[in-house]
Amino acid sequence: MTIGYRQLGASGLKLSQLSLGSWVTFGNQVDCDMAYDLMTYAYDQGINFFDNAEVYAQGESERLMGAVLKKTGWGRDTFCVSSKVFWGGDKPTQRGLSRKHIHDACHGALNRLGVDYLDLYFCHRPDPDTPIRETVMAMNDLIVQGKVLYWGTSEWRPNHLIEAHKLAQKYGWHAPIMEQPEYNLMNRSNMEVQLKPVLATYGMGTTTWSPLCSGFLSGKYQHGIPKGARFGLPDYTWLADRYYSDQGRLRIQQVDQLKAIIEPLAEFTMAQIAIAWCLLNPQVSTVILGASNRAQLQENVASVGAIAALTPDIQAALNRVFPCNPHSC
Repeated sequence: MTIGYRQLGASGLKLSQLSLGSWVTFGNQVDCDMAYDLMTYAYDQGINFFDNAEVYAQGESERLMGAVLKKTGWGRDTFCVSSKVFWGGDKPTQRGLSRKHIHDACHGALNRLGVDYLDLYFCHRPDPDTPIRETVMAMNDLIVQGKVLYWGTSEWRPNHLIEAHKLAQKYGWHAPIMEQPEYNLMNRSNMEVQLKPVLATYGMGTTTWSPLCSGFLSGKYQHGIPKGARFGLPDYTWLADRYYSDQGRLRIQQVDQLKAIIEPLAEFTMAQIAIAWCLLNPQVSTVILGASNRAQLQENVASVGAIAALTPDIQAALNRVFPCNPHSC
């Protein structure tokens, strides 16, 4: 099992095809010791990208990651770290994508992570209250100042991305080079239909998240919500609401069918197959993994070995159970 590397869109930056994120886990399910164990294991396996955001655990996630980075002493030229800006606090100047909040949030992330610059910096969501021109200009300023190397977006619509690129071209600013969409067997159409032509036109890479659809595709929720799962965390009741919805019941049925499809592939788990499937898409630069313990991370990292097992027949069967519906977004 060897983790490979992919270029981030048309840039020269190479990211490991699997990366480690901290959403939900760091500061909620994972303390400093476990964060160290997870990050050092990931790094030893060849993972070179660690994803974070100002909103994760209200900044505690970045502080934990920063403590680990300081403790390891890794060369700054051997790894990439990110942050995202949008939800920084409750006050008007602590939210959104205004030039002020982007500036303040970047410096806050640098301090919490203990680094001099961010490799990747994402606009966590589009901001209807701020002109895109102001946001693109602010991100360009951070790159010119050397505080950010590459900037991108998360869950932006194609029209927003097109406008951002046109503005960057008009004013000679740095354009977004990556988008961070949710992408998994249960959520395909945004990536494969809506975003696909925009990514190709502008040479954008993707750092996709939730390859297991918040755990659905691991099979862990087939018989209820297990103790310690993210669906049971106080701040993530909205995930539990999805579980108990009509959509959640449909997803449980789909997972039963997934189990039957991969039964001949006894050496791989459902989670490994689901992650490997994401890597079949050439527009995926890296798949962000989440883990609350080493065993879980080890299982997910081993998913690279399952790519070859996804034969055309297996892929066709998966497409029948998890169709790409262009009207689902």
